[in-house]
Amino acid sequence: MLNSLIVGVVLLNVLAAALVVARAPVYRTRLYRPMLLNLVLSAAPLVVLGLAVVVLLPLLVVGTPRPVVWGIAGALGLVWLLLLPNSGYLITELNLNHRRAGERVPEWYDVLLVLSLAMAGVATTVLNVFLVVLLGLLATGDDSAAALAQPWARAVETVLLVLVAFGIYLGRHVRLNSWDVRHPRHLVRKVVGHLRSRGAMGNALGFTLVGALFLGLMYLVMIGPVVTGLVEVERLRG
Repeated sequence: MLNSLIVGVVLLNVLAAALVVARAPVYRTRLYRPMLLNLVLSAAPLVVLGLAVVVLLPLLVVGTPRPVVWGIAGALGLVWLLLLPNSGYLITELNLNHRRAGERVPEWYDVLLVLSLAMAGVATTVLNVFLVVLLGLLATGDDSAAALAQPWARAVETVLLVLVAFGIYLGRHVRLNSWDVRHPRHLVRKVVGHLRSRGAMGNALGFTLVGALFLGLMYLVMIGPVVTGLVEVERLRG
């Protein structure tokens, strides 16, 4: 069940990348590189999660002191959280702004292209959040499927999706990148300056709430059946 989810998300990203790359030689037009860059950035949080598992598991096996392990986990977790909005950011590609006059690319191709990009971003975001909740359960020693349906898990998922939605807003409307955190003063000034402009606070709040609701519904559609299935399998085995 979980394997199917992961494979499906990976293949959706592969499809999106293939459509972006194939567009240039098939229709003899330019390669739209920003889309490929955004796809790479979208996958970055999953890479960080994989790195966390590769780094932390051996440390736990050899008996590394817990404070050291949690310190490394916290640092990797912060990097993951800063990169996570890049996955959801792909929903902002859901337009045809990349089309240029004189191109022979059929509209149906570009519609499927941007739709694949957007859905790949949503699916990757959902998978990231679910895997973090799953890893959090394993880290606390609770490996029961029923824990995935507990209120605290729902609270973590909600907070993460709200942060993702706000991060997408900052990326699209304030033109911030994850690595801008290297200059915190400039970042804060830019965000505060933007939010003080006329109507910006309402737009930011509206986008964040509606965006989080959308991602939450997609999370329910994709992860809900997985959690229900895991709980049922656990019940039958118990």
